[in-house]
Amino acid sequence: MESSSPKKTILVVDDEPEIRKLVSAMLSSQGYHTILADTGEQALKIFLKQGKNIDLLLTDVVAPGMAGPTLASQLTELKPELRVLFMSGYDGRQVVQKYVVEKGSLLLTKPFTMKQLKEKVEEAFRRRHLAKSSGFTT
Repeated sequence: MESSSPKKTILVVDDEPEIRKLVSAMLSSQGYHTILADTGEQALKIFLKQGKNIDLLLTDVVAPGMAGPTLASQLTELKPELRVLFMSGYDGRQVVQKYVVEKGSLLLTKPFTMKQLKEKVEEAFRRRHLAKSSGFTT
């Protein structure tokens, strides 16, 4: 049921409009389709309508309202095969360490280059959720 080169869809969640637009432009230039949300709550609503078409969640870790790890947990409950990539400008904060790094989740540190974004997205598509039972991975 797979076509020769299906266009993957990435749900981008960040409360800063400039970051959402920039990340969307960067991903679009790499051939990905993006859907943008400014909050975890909005992302959840979008996912409930379009989840079957979403291949990757790219979300900020620290966000007003629903934090990225909470959103990721809720969405992967609905779609276990969903890939998740976190981004954060606060890679040393305890919440980032505890809920992302120590769980072995992928983290893209802001600011990032087009090359870094491309590499992390490709890595996310190459692997599944390794960290749920395996603890910290590098």
